[in-house]
Amino acid sequence: MKLRPAMKVSPKTLEVLQNFTTINQSLSFKEGRKIRTISVMKNVLAEAEIEEYIPKDFAIYDLPRFLNTLGLFDDPTIDVSTNPNCASIKSGHTNSNYFFSDPSVIIAPPEKEMVLPSEDVEFVIHEEQLVNILKSARILQLPDLSVVGAQGVIKLVISDRKNDTSNSFDIVVGQTDKTFSFNFKMENIKLIRGSYKVIISKKNLAKFSNNSYKITYFIALEPDSNYDG
Repeated sequence: MKLRPAMKVSPKTLEVLQNFTTINQSLSFKEGRKIRTISVMKNVLAEAEIEEYIPKDFAIYDLPRFLNTLGLFDDPTIDVSTNPNCASIKSGHTNSNYFFSDPSVIIAPPEKEMVLPSEDVEFVIHEEQLVNILKSARILQLPDLSVVGAQGVIKLVISDRKNDTSNSFDIVVGQTDKTFSFNFKMENIKLIRGSYKVIISKKNLAKFSNNSYKITYFIALEPDSNYDG
């Protein structure tokens, strides 16, 4: 199939890209339908399959500014192929040239596909539960999220683990016959809206797979996580 040099970006893809800006404000695009990003600290990796086919590799250093530039247009088309140095954004009689970045200055995910070293705990977070978790952390100003398995249930617990008298908020999300406490920093929970299948490895890595978007996040656990099995 011959690819057209110009493409439109769907609202769903724009939402994914906006989400990616919360993980890393730069992005290396690769030819194909998959986009991937990784945080500067390399503790959050996200990958998504999008509707559009990206015709070539290119890099954008300031992704929020690029998206804001797209927002200046009504129904823009983007041509990344005609000029080797920039994207041409057009709508009607309006045009903007947005220059690419040197890929070497961007922190990008490794080429090798990310996989969990083991799959030890699995559960589902429904969208309304995720909304409540994010909202409670914001209102109570709590920095920590723990996935706790005890007394037959799995709970998501929001707290400040460094404070013995911390306020807390928790939601039961499943059942288990195991005992564990998998700890995250809320600042690393950069999930787009929706429900998630969550798989956690006792080797301090978790996978969050969105049920509505073709997007997956790999998030590192804190070193003091524990799993008794």
